[in-house]
Amino acid sequence: MLLELIRIMDYLKDPQLVALIQQFFGVKISYNRHKKTFQEEEKKYNTKVDGNEENYISTCHSKKINDCDANQRLNIYTKQVNSSEQRTIETNKGVLTMSNNPNYIITNSFWYYTFVFGTELGDEIFYSTFLPFLFWNIDGAIGQRVVLIWGIIMTIGQILKDIIRWPRPACPPVIRLQDKWSQEYGMPSTHAMVGLTIPFSVILFTMNKYIYPFSVGFIIASLWCTLVSISRLYLGMHTVLDIVVGLALAIALMIPLVPLVDITSPYIVTNFWLLAMLIAISIAIIVYYPSNSKWTPTRSDTAMVVSVTTGVHTGAWLNYYTGLLRVSQFLPPFPIVWPTYSVLGCLIIRTALGFSGIIVTKTFCKSFSYIIICSILQINWRELVKCQDYNSNQNKVFVDLVYRYVFCFMLGVNTVYLLPQIFNMMGIERPAFYTEI
Repeated sequence: MLLELIRIMDYLKDPQLVALIQQFFGVKISYNRHKKTFQEEEKKYNTKVDGNEENYISTCHSKKINDCDANQRLNIYTKQVNSSEQRTIETNKGVLTMSNNPNYIITNSFWYYTFVFGTELGDEIFYSTFLPFLFWNIDGAIGQRVVLIWGIIMTIGQILKDIIRWPRPACPPVIRLQDKWSQEYGMPSTHAMVGLTIPFSVILFTMNKYIYPFSVGFIIASLWCTLVSISRLYLGMHTVLDIVVGLALAIALMIPLVPLVDITSPYIVTNFWLLAMLIAISIAIIVYYPSNSKWTPTRSDTAMVVSVTTGVHTGAWLNYYTGLLRVSQFLPPFPIVWPTYSVLGCLIIRTALGFSGIIVTKTFCKSFSYIIICSILQINWRELVKCQDYNSNQNKVFVDLVYRYVFCFMLGVNTVYLLPQIFNMMGIERPAFYTEI
């Protein structure tokens, strides 16, 4: 039984399986695409690999080439390289770290744009737009619960990445179509976890509160989850095992968390000490985050997640503390009423003003955090902003974490507390907003 399980895991972890999925959706390897352009470079700079004189890789002088970057200025032309591991090649010109991501062509643009869109459903831009939209235009109480579920599950997934430390699938045979997350580890796929958590938590929290066909909601949530999960395979960012474990872990966590969050979320909003505990836990997670020998953006993403979660609940607590938030006199379930033209107009204006406020908040918080913290540390904040070296510059890591926490915390507070009051003063508020606990 154990041997069979290991065999299945090895099969699901095989990067060749990811390559086959990519080929099925129209991603084809094209080693000869840039052969003519770099033919002279290949002749000039050839380095022997693994002691086999027939296997050569063009060294492109002694430049360091980023992992699996498909859009490099000098694409590497690879001949007869069977190994899928990244190589460090020693030459008389220096040490070259390179990976053998082959040139590729997209034969089906529909799948390409579909999966690029799908992967964005688990990215920071999506969080910054969908979650505020949920509060401003749909239901604040549902938003609080969804954010808390998302925050807990996403944080657990991110921490596990830096504990397990499994690399992304090897290139080749996989073709890495995006390089954005390459510095992170791969197991488990937090995109898959979020792709399941957000849509299904929305369905679970709304199914008894609003009247709508559950089957329709379930189908939409399933398509959402499937799109996000397959997009990670299509883009070459995860193995099938990463996706399967991510989905299984999300399901296992949601089973106890959904009823627990549904009960505790109103108490966090109305109890200062529970809110203080939530804020303390969020800071402790960032401070005691598992450290690695190399920097990865996972810790910064975790800071974003926990600070948004605490900011949202702080904003809701401020609404309750100032007397704005009150219990609705109507009992669920509520029918879904399609918006009139005036309601739709208010929705558009709220969304446009809200997103503008988010941009202003981000700009202000970044400048404020860098200036204040750098003044305390007595370093030049302008130089630190430009610095991209996180591995050797601990000041950059510290200030960036502070900035992300401050910005995302204020993003949550403004989304739930400040911006709705501005909407109210302008007469474009959503009437039920302050009755949703």
